[in-house]
Amino acid sequence: MLSIQNLSFYFGGRAIYENASLHIKPKNRIALIGANGTGKSTLLRLIVGEYTPDEGSISRAKECTIGFLNQDLLSYQSENSIKEVALEAFEEANKIQKEINKILLQLETDYSDKLIEKLTDLQAHFEALDGYTIESKTEEILEGLGFSTADLSKPLQKFSGGWRMRVMLAKLLLQKPALLLLDEPTNHLDLPSIEWLEQYLSNYEGAIVAVSHDRDFLANIADTVVEVSQRNLEYYGGDYVYYIEEKSLRRQIQQSSYDNQQQKIKQTEKFIERFKAKASKARQVQSRVKMLDRMDMLEDVIDENAKVNFRFQFGQASGKVVMNLNDVSKSYGDLHILKKTTATIEKGDKIALIGANGKGKSTLLRILEGREQIDGTREEGYNLQVAFYAQHQLESLNITNNLIDELKMEGSQKTEAELRNVLGCFLFGGDDVFKKIKVLSGGEKSRVALAKVLISEANFLLLDEPTNHLDIQSVNILIQALQKYEGSYVIVSHDRHFVSETANKIWYIEDREIKEYPGTYYEFVDWRERKAEENKNAPAPVVEKNAKPIYTKERNDTESKKNKKELLEVENQITNLEKQQKNIEMQLADVNIYSDKQKSSQLQKELKNVQTQLEKLLQEWEVLSN
Repeated sequence: MLSIQNLSFYFGGRAIYENASLHIKPKNRIALIGANGTGKSTLLRLIVGEYTPDEGSISRAKECTIGFLNQDLLSYQSENSIKEVALEAFEEANKIQKEINKILLQLETDYSDKLIEKLTDLQAHFEALDGYTIESKTEEILEGLGFSTADLSKPLQKFSGGWRMRVMLAKLLLQKPALLLLDEPTNHLDLPSIEWLEQYLSNYEGAIVAVSHDRDFLANIADTVVEVSQRNLEYYGGDYVYYIEEKSLRRQIQQSSYDNQQQKIKQTEKFIERFKAKASKARQVQSRVKMLDRMDMLEDVIDENAKVNFRFQFGQASGKVVMNLNDVSKSYGDLHILKKTTATIEKGDKIALIGANGKGKSTLLRILEGREQIDGTREEGYNLQVAFYAQHQLESLNITNNLIDELKMEGSQKTEAELRNVLGCFLFGGDDVFKKIKVLSGGEKSRVALAKVLISEANFLLLDEPTNHLDIQSVNILIQALQKYEGSYVIVSHDRHFVSETANKIWYIEDREIKEYPGTYYEFVDWRERKAEENKNAPAPVVEKNAKPIYTKERNDTESKKNKKELLEVENQITNLEKQQKNIEMQLADVNIYSDKQKSSQLQKELKNVQTQLEKLLQEWEVLSN
């Protein structure tokens, strides 16, 4: 389907790829991994033709269409609704729909056979393109990615960059290209949306190449791993678990081969040095010199599993209770985030705050920091020192500073040698520590900002999506740093592997209350699944003859029963209207109907009326179901 042969590419005089090759077959699910700066995104841009190889070739089959999700799409703006933007994926169907609508208007005054025949052909083509289902498909994907039904009619430009990226992803999925290139697709998705995307991609008919730092996402969607390493593409014919095991084995073999070669070189050089002056050994010496010249030199194994060997300490330990929230409520106008909720953080708590976007996770972090006005009380414990990390803080880095000077500004009184050690833990070695902040990539700036937080000597950390823009190696380093950290913290993250390795408690917001699970993330997932299964298999309430039903306190609530009854009535009305809509559409699909101008006009009015009623009922259903 797509073939990369002997690819070489240089950027600013630096070799990104040298003689690299890769073949992508139909239905391949490839996880493209490697450290930041090794050229993962560059390879995707080479594939789509944004960059041109210096040597080698990239060829693809004629039927191989390509869709590319990249971070540049964050800046895309439009006054159209997000549904309209996503529907742009169906370019041909949209064009035919406009022609059909134009002909329908003409048929009000022109009943010629030629016009009716043209309409018939267009409708047949439109149906062949599944034109009558494109709206429902679009709504399904947008809602799967976290949008509410009410959001679909809102202008794209009203949404933040992360939400706009979701619309671009939806549009790409609707286009169904033969080859789907995804550059960090989970960066702007919450956990429910990531799980939905994993399920969708598992049934995707085309091939996929995904770049991601989310190990669980890669493990769930990929059947092949390609690693960018030492300017080449290393192919692993198995999933992510296979990659981990196979890479360890390959490294052992490579290290053994390298050591053997180095030993052979030393022995040969020793022989040459010893006998180069003896005429009787001249032929043997020359033979060994030529052998060394012809030898294919093996590269030493680079240790990519950096270890954190710095202990992150703080000046004073906090008290037993770090913070209490008592009857806390928080609203933005009519939007209620928290309502009279209570929570306690104790010394040593490593809390992961998880859940869908829009539930108030970042707001809760700001409440814990003390930056949000609230109803209720926020009580800090003894000796509390708070440090906060969020993506917007990258903008507060002084771009004229080098890395050492930037860390000195944190005021931790650490020596330059200690700061070098810290930066080494975050993959800044040697002269890298003297780089200016302004020349760093987004991922590198994230590592600097995280290092500043961890040397701040704070005993309570608040981290909002700290793994965004970090590669897998950098995430591993952050995990190690937090595992060594002796203070307390609350983390917001959608990276399941990261959360599972760093949290001993799970927080989530439900019914505007903070709920807590006292265990790890995967224990929480198991508990949630068991609870869902128990609720699913729970016996129906026992109802005795001539007796009132036995309900739980919640179900016995008058308001709850009323809402459920109203919801059921609305659902029945929606079902009936959808049947009417389908019936009318079938009648309008019959070209003979247009010979009766009054009848066709009446049907079009009825269809519009049904669609208007449906839209109102769907909005009412959304309110009742929340």
